[in-house]
Amino acid sequence: MDAEWRMRAIRGATTVSENTVDAMHEAVMELLDELENRNQLNPHDFVSVMFSVTNDLDAIFPAAIARKRPLWDSVPMLDVQQMHVQGSLKRCIRFLIHAYLPVNMPIHHIYLRNAANLRPDWSRPQSFPAPSTSLESRV
Repeated sequence: MDAEWRMRAIRGATTVSENTVDAMHEAVMELLDELENRNQLNPHDFVSVMFSVTNDLDAIFPAAIARKRPLWDSVPMLDVQQMHVQGSLKRCIRFLIHAYLPVNMPIHHIYLRNAANLRPDWSRPQSFPAPSTSLESRV
């Protein structure tokens, strides 16, 4: 029997050493390499990818970097500016990916460099609860 699939979300973030095309390219590629290495993902299963950057990064769009990866050129992507909060992490790139994935597949959320402190609780794979078959348990 085939596994049940469901739309799931994958989070990740990294930081950049400086606001340059080269530094952003290196950080985004490292982040997405780690995403693909630690998860069994096929970009054809992606619904969309959203990147956010802090207001101190404007050298290049992260989506422009991601589109150059194999199979990523047809994925709908959006770049936005992260809301500025005083004292928040500087030079940070985040992503939120929505993808259709097997329900029982563990997800590894990827937090690298200084962004690793943003979600220490997600340092382990996240599993989705098993689907319920009864209506009562859904209410």
